[in-house]
Amino acid sequence: MTRRVRLIVLAVGGAGLAALLVAACFCLPGFGGDLHPYGERVVRASLARRTANTIASVNFDQRAFDTLGEMSILFASVLGTVVLLRQTRDEQRAEPEPEEVALPVRRYALVVLPVAVLTGLYVIAHGQLSPGGGFQGGVVVATALHLLYLGADYRALERIRPVGSYEAGDALAASAYLVLGLAGAVAGTAVLANFLPYGTFNTLSSGGTVPLLNAAIGMEVACAVVVLLARFLDQAVEIEKGDGK
Repeated sequence: MTRRVRLIVLAVGGAGLAALLVAACFCLPGFGGDLHPYGERVVRASLARRTANTIASVNFDQRAFDTLGEMSILFASVLGTVVLLRQTRDEQRAEPEPEEVALPVRRYALVVLPVAVLTGLYVIAHGQLSPGGGFQGGVVVATALHLLYLGADYRALERIRPVGSYEAGDALAASAYLVLGLAGAVAGTAVLANFLPYGTFNTLSSGGTVPLLNAAIGMEVACAVVVLLARFLDQAVEIEKGDGK
């Protein structure tokens, strides 16, 4: 495909997207008005299904199929990173040299690490009750583990971050989301339908399938971010050219 053809395809696609966005704007409620039909319907649906956090209800119930697409994008990004940053024939892996870490930094990192991990797990577990959820909590958990890299060294991080296990966890979490979605169809409703009992409002077991899908997303995001950071850190710390440069 030539550069000219690419520009034409881009222009046509951009014009089509712009036309759709302009058409959608004419159907929006008036700016500053007190009528918000979509927000009111979302809140009613969330409360009807015993989900205290309306955002979680939207992500994992009312538009759970869209969330499946977002998860697939992240999964594909991890897969592409693993393929592109794999060790090539002209590269060799070198053991990273330990670096001196200032004592205050070491103490801070080692103290904050477990607190940050527990905070991330709390955010995931309470995703259907309070602000946060699987996406946010997963990122917190994944990045919290890397405090060990800042407070100790790369080899210490490797001991708590076996990349193969996190790759498997990423795949299992994505599969769990798909299985839960198909279970709705098997139960006689629809794919990714909220088919479980809604439970008691404002409790950990409330929301039907929302907390389960939220947990699957939390695990998938945490494992995906760990794998992404591992591949980039490998390139920066361990992988060297065969000629030593």
